[in-house]
Amino acid sequence: MSKKKFIIAAVLIVLIAAYFAFDLGRFLSLDYIKSRQGEFATLYDERPLAVAGIFFAIYVAVTALSLPGAAIMTLAAGAIFGLLAGTVIVSFASSIGATLAFLASRYILRDSVQRRFASRLADINKGVEKEGAFYLFTLRLVPLIPFFVINLAMGLTRMKAATFYWVSQLGMLAGTIVYVNAGTQLAKIETLGGILSPGLIGSFVLLGVFPLIAKKMVESIKKRKVYARWASSKPKSFDRNMIVIGAGAAGLVTSYIAAVVKAKVTLVESHKMGGDCLNFGCVPSKALIRSAKLVKQIRNSPDYGIEKAHAQFQFGQIMDRIHRVIAEIEPHDSVERYTGLGVDVVKGYAKLVNPWTVSIARDDGTTQTLTARSIVLATGAMPAVPPLPGLKDVGFVTSDTLWELRELPPRLVVLGGGPIGCELAQAFARLGSQVCVAEMLPRLMIKEDVEVSALARDALEKDGVQMYIGHKALRCEKEGERKFIVLESAGREQRVEFDVLLCAVGRAARLKGYGLGELGIPTERTIETNEYLETLYPNIYAAGDVAGPYQFTHVAAHQAWYAAVNGLFGNFKKFKADYSVIPWATFIDPEVARVGLSEQEAKDKGIEVEVTRYGIDDLDRAIADSAAKGFVKVLTEPGKDKILGVTIVGEHAADLLAEYVLAMRHGLGLNKILGTIHTYPTLAEANKYAAGEWKRNHQPVKLLEWVARFHAWQRA
Repeated sequence: MSKKKFIIAAVLIVLIAAYFAFDLGRFLSLDYIKSRQGEFATLYDERPLAVAGIFFAIYVAVTALSLPGAAIMTLAAGAIFGLLAGTVIVSFASSIGATLAFLASRYILRDSVQRRFASRLADINKGVEKEGAFYLFTLRLVPLIPFFVINLAMGLTRMKAATFYWVSQLGMLAGTIVYVNAGTQLAKIETLGGILSPGLIGSFVLLGVFPLIAKKMVESIKKRKVYARWASSKPKSFDRNMIVIGAGAAGLVTSYIAAVVKAKVTLVESHKMGGDCLNFGCVPSKALIRSAKLVKQIRNSPDYGIEKAHAQFQFGQIMDRIHRVIAEIEPHDSVERYTGLGVDVVKGYAKLVNPWTVSIARDDGTTQTLTARSIVLATGAMPAVPPLPGLKDVGFVTSDTLWELRELPPRLVVLGGGPIGCELAQAFARLGSQVCVAEMLPRLMIKEDVEVSALARDALEKDGVQMYIGHKALRCEKEGERKFIVLESAGREQRVEFDVLLCAVGRAARLKGYGLGELGIPTERTIETNEYLETLYPNIYAAGDVAGPYQFTHVAAHQAWYAAVNGLFGNFKKFKADYSVIPWATFIDPEVARVGLSEQEAKDKGIEVEVTRYGIDDLDRAIADSAAKGFVKVLTEPGKDKILGVTIVGEHAADLLAEYVLAMRHGLGLNKILGTIHTYPTLAEANKYAAGEWKRNHQPVKLLEWVARFHAWQRA
């Protein structure tokens, strides 16, 4: 801190300290104002400019120094000066004082705070630059946060001082009028009965309902601004209550809920009902993993006391089984089922025409135009394909097109070491492919703890998967019928030959072709939404993979409830999407499942946690199943049993995690899990034993010492 900043900070601290040391706050109390009300009125009559000037200066000082008492002074302004003069004085004094506090915070603190918390403040700075004025106006109009906090916090941002001043002046005006008006009524109280005067009651009722009115005003202003260009396009009546675009998990659940509450809803799907999860993702991949696991178990038959076993299979038959599994589940997501539930299902491609109108190019060649009060975008995601030179020449498959293979690839290169890449790499290796995984990052499954990544790598390598970790893919090459991928690590290039290349580098939201750009709906990697899943237009929602922040089927279904309820009943009550307890799993063997914080995340965020670990190699059922590998790791608040996060690695880890998800969702701690009876022998006992490890680490040592003495005394 420079010398000048230090001097200014010291002066401000002295002034604030003097305020409290000399108890100057007693002059800014309601009792004091009432007791001297007559004197103030007389002085104002005699010297109106002097009294107004002194009051103005004191108000500016109180606000600039962020001292308590501004609300009382606002009431006093109404009592002394009346509604009009009081409003003018307070409006300008409060805005000037707030701006001085803003400038002091900026000059003394902003540079150091921005340097220290640059990464955390990046999003805030971006938001302030984009919509800072409107955001400040909302805070001023709906005072959810004390004004002095807003003054100081905004000083830490890059908002212009002039913008801060005029927005504050405008935003605080309505509240100022309400408080000054209440002050004019206080001035009229002469007896105890005056407290119940209609004017005073009305003033305080206005104070109570003002935040609600202001909130509605803000919403109305924002809506009018957003919908301005479409004002002439809004239909007078609507064909549907809701239109849902996309019949994956998010779209199916949204339309189901809408139909249950008797809304008229249309569900539009351009490809296959059930979306990616049923047709290309969760269902087929888990069916493949199950077949591959059985092959591995047969190959390891001596582990189960069977001297010799042999698995004879054809890859085409395994793929046939996968498609049978899909076909068996298809009726759950079929057109017939949802039509029976009351959903109008349309097969075709939907595009937004305006915020209320959707044009549908139907599969039968016709075009249908529908209007709806609310629209839900649930268009999902698709495999991301990297811009790798030569990739199209050599050919490739993704997690969508993989299921068309009929022959087992002799040599398979998996580009990407995330959950999808790891699951498929292990499965194909178990079926007999020579598999290589190429991952640019320093470890597999980068979002998990380091030890989990290491365990996953070890598991895949034991199944014969060759690893190229920390290798960047440069290009693909073709020599006759031979195909290669060129990888680079530490400046050294390496060619890897393959028969099939699987791109598993992540999934990209489906954003093109739906009219989002024409409507100006912001999109980056996903559709931008607020906490209610609303897009730029409050009647258009996004849910599922296209909205993020998680690309899981269960999260898509979770978001669907918010999209449906907010879309149908948002005019009465809106619900913020809750991501506080989100579980997920990677279905390699052993499985990896997690909910809440990981140990690495806690370290990165500077969150103090206590780590409790139980090794599944000690669990009776795991030993009996020849699956004694993995662990349960629980993160809790230091010294408390409140669960902050859980990672489980082992057989059926995803199933075991459910108990912790329930506990975290409903605020249950490890003591509750420890006190729950778990069937013996089951894998679920691992959860209880992990809770037992935590309890053992928190034994009341001193008390147990006295108990030991008690038992010794009894024996004597």
